[in-house]
Amino acid sequence: MAVTASPPATRPSAAPSRTGAAAVTAALLLLVAVLAVVDITQGTAAVGAPEVWKALTGRAEPEDASVVIASRLPRMTAGLLVGAVLGMAGAALQAVSRNVLASPDTLAVNAGSYLALGLAAVTGVSLPLFASSGVAFAGGLVAAAVVLGLSGLGTGTVRLVLAGSALMLGLTAITEALLLLFPQQTEGLYRWNQGSISQNGFDGVLQMAPLGAVGLVGLLLVARRLDALALGEDAARGLGVPVRATRVTVVVLASLLSAAAVTLAGPIGFVGLCAPALVRPLARRFRAYSRARAGIPVAGLAGAVLVLGSDVLLRAVVPADVAVAVPTGVATSLVGALFLIVMAARVRDSAGAASADRLRIRSRSVFLSTTAVLVAVLVGVTIAAVLLGDSKLLLGDVLNWAQGRAGRTVGFVLDTRVPRVLAALCAGAALALAGTFAQAVTRNPLAEPAILGVSGGAALGAVLLVTTVTTAGSWSVAGAAFAGAAASSVVVFGLAARGGFQQNRLVLVGFGVATGSAALISLLIVLTDPFNATKALTWLSGSTYGRNLVDVVPPAAVLAVAAVFAFSRRTELDLVSLDEDTPRLLGLDLARGRLGFLVLSVLLTATAVAAAGTIGFVGLVAPHAARALVGRQHVRVVPVAMLLGASLVCVADLLGRTVIAPAQLGAGLMTAVIGTPYFLQLLVRTRR
Repeated sequence: MAVTASPPATRPSAAPSRTGAAAVTAALLLLVAVLAVVDITQGTAAVGAPEVWKALTGRAEPEDASVVIASRLPRMTAGLLVGAVLGMAGAALQAVSRNVLASPDTLAVNAGSYLALGLAAVTGVSLPLFASSGVAFAGGLVAAAVVLGLSGLGTGTVRLVLAGSALMLGLTAITEALLLLFPQQTEGLYRWNQGSISQNGFDGVLQMAPLGAVGLVGLLLVARRLDALALGEDAARGLGVPVRATRVTVVVLASLLSAAAVTLAGPIGFVGLCAPALVRPLARRFRAYSRARAGIPVAGLAGAVLVLGSDVLLRAVVPADVAVAVPTGVATSLVGALFLIVMAARVRDSAGAASADRLRIRSRSVFLSTTAVLVAVLVGVTIAAVLLGDSKLLLGDVLNWAQGRAGRTVGFVLDTRVPRVLAALCAGAALALAGTFAQAVTRNPLAEPAILGVSGGAALGAVLLVTTVTTAGSWSVAGAAFAGAAASSVVVFGLAARGGFQQNRLVLVGFGVATGSAALISLLIVLTDPFNATKALTWLSGSTYGRNLVDVVPPAAVLAVAAVFAFSRRTELDLVSLDEDTPRLLGLDLARGRLGFLVLSVLLTATAVAAAGTIGFVGLVAPHAARALVGRQHVRVVPVAMLLGASLVCVADLLGRTVIAPAQLGAGLMTAVIGTPYFLQLLVRTRR
């Protein structure tokens, strides 16, 4: 897998190159200065440019001087520092991994820092800012090491993004579980995680600035080694560069820079990804920027432009009283999502996405025995889910309830528990079938509703309705989820289809859409009232809490239609999953067949999200496991995948309800914790 490179340009002579690089650097410095001045003049208080000038010269009223000195100047300075350190961290990580998509976001550095600070908050220990930076640094460094170890340095863009996004989902799920379980200890942590450069004084900036300086000096000291690594490992070793030590040093320094930014302002998304990308075209034109000693500081300037520019644009477009509540990280995440989608158009596969399990053939007896075992497991899991919970029941209680002869207490428990169990079963089976369709149509074993952004689009549509219409019913939520899933799937599958659903393009576009959806969801939650925010967070965790039998109808109906369609079109599904030519030779309308299966996949995902919130990895794990158990024929894969998906989500919901009862965790959090190790193990197995 590789990024399509531009043809080598004719390099100018050294003198013009230096002159041009100096001019560009001066222009960037001037742009940063202009943005900084504009940023100081923006805010909710009626303090414009004249009042700011008077405050800076000591001639302003005390109230105006307080606004400028205590709030606006620290905010502007924090934006400069955060943008600069994130830009430099991203440039360093991309250089050491030789991967244009390496950044604190795609390496799960921010998610690791988020979890580390969440664990620290749960202990109840009040840490000073500098100690918090150490905790964030440790968490981010461990996450980056895991992602780089799993993906392999320089082995391809998609593997890095997949490893990072999978680990990010798992770590974020654990952190969100802490938010739900310890709301008082972690108060404000969710808002902090969206990233905001607003400050109250210069204390934070003054404490984090030395860390940024240490990181910059360290990177400049190893700049020559980074330049040698750009030539390849063998060439670097030939020049006497210790490759492993250099990589470890650079990752540690980049994590230190990221920790400083995270501690000061929270995770400001995708600055570390976009800033080096803005410098990369300059490096092709000016030789000085192609060297790490100049390229890394210039990437820092580009990062400062991105953060300050996003803050200025946000406050210029959105009313001041609303803009103050919108985190800067949401704006930068939206920019980063668009950047990822654009980058996907330049990415191509160096190898097909064929999976080894396509060649696996199982006997009929293996299929029948596997199905029988899974049916028994599903029945057992369902019975356990109905009987166990904060109140334990007996089978006789269930029989009496079914016959209308149960007492008030038992009736109340089962009236609330049975719909939850049914919602979990239907959502799990629907997501498994949606993943089966997506993997078959795209011939991509990594296709899955959550990774491809379809679940994120459905969640965005549902959260938009939940936070704006408090009386929305289950059918309304299902409709909103379908609208969001349809919009996201049009973007993802439409762009990916141009390249024949290549693995790189499909995953990168999906990750970009998922990131943009998550940023918009965060914006809705931050702007809504606390009651709706808690309701949305609980729903997003994949919770079946509060479900009734009416909520189960949409996923059950779509699941029944999709299962019948899959069985009746089983041969067509097998042919579509083979290649481009075979279906056409047999007279199959490939475009129409793909569209039908994709529409059903979107419908299944939307209704599953509406019934049980966002639940990840089920659409990936269930089809993979089904093909490993019974082979590649979809007449066998479909029922086995549905049984596996239903069992997995039901078990996750049961564990979430019982392990820490009376407190509860959403099924989505549990499946993320279960699915992340499986997904990472899948990456390790296919590393070669």
